[in-house]
Amino acid sequence: MNNFPLYFDYAATTPVDERVIQVMIECLGASGNFGNPASGSHRYGQQARQAVEQARAQVANLVGADARQIIWTSGATESNNLALKGLARGRQGGHIITSQIEHKAVLDTVSHLERDGFEVTRLAPDAQGLISAQALAAALRPDTFLVSLMLVNNELGTVNDVATLGELVRQHGALLHVDAAQGAGKLRIDLGQWPVDLMSFSAHKVYGPKGIGALYVGDRARPRLQAQIHGGGHEGGLRSGTLATHQIAGMGAAFALAGELQDEEVQRIGQLHRLLLEQLGDIPGLVLNGSASQRIEHTLSLTFSAQSPDLASLAGTLAFSSTSACNSTSSQPSHVLLALGLSPQDARQTIRLSLGRYTRAEDVENAARAIKAALQSRPFWTVAGG
Repeated sequence: MNNFPLYFDYAATTPVDERVIQVMIECLGASGNFGNPASGSHRYGQQARQAVEQARAQVANLVGADARQIIWTSGATESNNLALKGLARGRQGGHIITSQIEHKAVLDTVSHLERDGFEVTRLAPDAQGLISAQALAAALRPDTFLVSLMLVNNELGTVNDVATLGELVRQHGALLHVDAAQGAGKLRIDLGQWPVDLMSFSAHKVYGPKGIGALYVGDRARPRLQAQIHGGGHEGGLRSGTLATHQIAGMGAAFALAGELQDEEVQRIGQLHRLLLEQLGDIPGLVLNGSASQRIEHTLSLTFSAQSPDLASLAGTLAFSSTSACNSTSSQPSHVLLALGLSPQDARQTIRLSLGRYTRAEDVENAARAIKAALQSRPFWTVAGG
């Protein structure tokens, strides 16, 4: 790993914690807990089912839910699809509200529903990268049946006031879906108190394995939600398919660890966040995008408005994103930054740095030096005037 760049892309994915790996290994191989959780007639299946249900409880405990409200999926993308399409299925039209700065897993799904005849309103963020209660209230219509707004923005790190937004939605009689892939383990989530009907989670953002996620389905949403994958009636009929015990156990272990470490990690990463901004503070024209206070400190979106770093050379020493991972194959500027009001040029002169469990103070200092070196390697005239 010595030749690898410093990792500052935790918002894209996290390494699986070694403690989680050990839990997963116990579910693999002939001597492990390899049974099919649906095979309840023998001990192999019964033990696998126990592992699945333990993990379900671990996920529920972190987010203040009842274990019976957690449905396993292949990740937050599938959870988002199940929530949105599952509520729209069987309806003859209606109105959906989302925002311009959602993850593509939500934006592409509502665009699909729009082509099927549903009307969609995409709210613009305010100057702080937040969705305001006023904007939501103005957009609600008599035929609004679903609102989908993320908890933590994956590019900015800004945090929507889900409790306030949810109260508006609930008073209106609609259902609220929240994509919380970037929030679990980084801030307190209390689905026992929050007026949220569906919430999406991902394991690989929380030091768990890829390919596994979950959807919280509240009591108001359950009777209206229709399955999108059929064949066997697993997960209460909402998501058929043989359960991947090792991945599920890994997600449970990862969420349990996140709960144990959350307070310490939030404090430590806050210190690293402030150190990074301090180290970069003498760069002319540097802007931190989004609210400076209503945010998680794990994720920073930084625009170099006076001079763009040489991103190609920077990538040799620093693993970062110039947009979200879901947009990395596109040469287009970030839709989030454009919605925030940045010009295409400034959006292209923006990088996302995200800190995590294994980031150290010396990594932050080395990253700051690498960014400054990349700025010095590119003269001002290469970006001035477009």
